[in-house]
Formats: sequence, C-alpha cells, structure tokens
Amino acid sequence: MKKWMEQIPESERRILSKAGFFAETNIGARTALIVVDVTMGFCGSEGLTLDEAIQEYSTACGPMSWETMPRIAQLIEFFRKQKRPIIYTLSDIEGTMYAGKATKSKSKGRPAKGYNDFPAAIQPREGDWVLPKTKASGFFQTPLPAYLARQSIDTVVVCGVSTSGCVRATSVDAHSHGYTTIVVDDCCFDRSYFAHCANLFDLQAKYATVVSLEEITARIKGPALAAVS
Repeated sequence: MKKWMEQIPESERRILSKAGFFAETNIGARTALIVVDVTMGFCGSEGLTLDEAIQEYSTACGPMSWETMPRIAQLIEFFRKQKRPIIYTLSDIEGTMYAGKATKSKSKGRPAKGYNDFPAAIQPREGDWVLPKTKASGFFQTPLPAYLARQSIDTVVVCGVSTSGCVRATSVDAHSHGYTTIVVDDCCFDRSYFAHCANLFDLQAKYATVVSLEEITARIKGPALAAVS
C-alpha cells in the first residue's frame, strides 16, 4: 500500500474500493507533462525549515519541496528523452492579467523578488512551454486546451505543487476537458502532509489515476509520436 494511502481510514478505503472508485485508466499514445508551479515562491530556498521558508515566501512548502525535487527532475528528463511535450505553469505576476495569488490570501501587493524563478534542477529548456496563469488551474482562461488539442494530446500527466491546490485544480480541469489524467504522487508536494494525502485519495477516487514515478516511467512505452507544428 502507498504511504499516503495509509493515512486514510481503512473503512473509507474499503467502501470506495468496493464501489469501484479506484479503477485505473489506460495511458494514451500522446502524453504531455504539466509541471505545476514548481517555482521558488512555492518552494522557498533549499535548507530552510518550513517556518523559515514561509518567512521568505508566504506560499512556500519548505523541506518537502526539496525532498521531492530530484524526482520531479527525473520525471521531466524522462519526458525530454521521450520527446514529449512539457508545460511549466507559474503565477502571472508580470502581465496585465495579474489578479493576485491563485488562492485566498490576507496579504496584498506583488510577490517578492525571485518568486517565479525555477529551481536549477528543473529549469525549462528550449522547446518546453512556460505558461503563466492567474488562478489555481493551468486550464483557467489560458491557451492550454488549444495547445493540447493542437498536439493531439490524449493523456495529461501532472506533477508539482501544491497537491491540495494548483495540482488538484489542474488535474480536475484536465479530467473535465476530457483528458486521461495521471497524477504522479511522489512528484507532488504540499506544505500540509495531511492535505497531500487526502487530496491524492480524492483525485484517485474521482478524477485521475494516481501513480508513482517508477510506475509512470514503466507504463509509458516507446518514443513519442511526431509533434504537430
């Protein structure tokens, strides 16, 4: 049993499993990776405690960010080698569309310097798409659906931060747009481990298939089909 699943009461696991909520879906031939909001603003500097990271950026997740980072980097590299599309989302804080943070906040004003910088281990490269967004979901009033349709994508793989926030919102919207949706559990993180576990459980039951890095790399076979220009 997955570690996060152990946090869910056994009675709830049993009832939802019996009802058929945990059925897995097949991964399609044209798969894209969405790396959700893995920026310094949602991580904080490496080596800080969670309390220290939140002092740096109020949205930071602290140590969980850096524990998860190597696995996210491996997932990105896997998609690069497969020549499959990689989309990075971040907060739209530079454009005229900026409407505050993606979630409710008591603070006002623009985020601190460096908020939207990507950690060195997962820096976008030529050919990757960096997509600014104004709210939690990468699909909300962005050109992401048009991009995925143009690439004939049938399956969306989601990783990043936070599991209970922007990862969840993006995954639910991917499902709502008709994509087979895969969430990579050990490539997602949250400042609350309870929220991380509960939301993976709910996503698995309703909107997505939740797998590990090892599982997703084993299930995606062969080179990608030619990209659509």
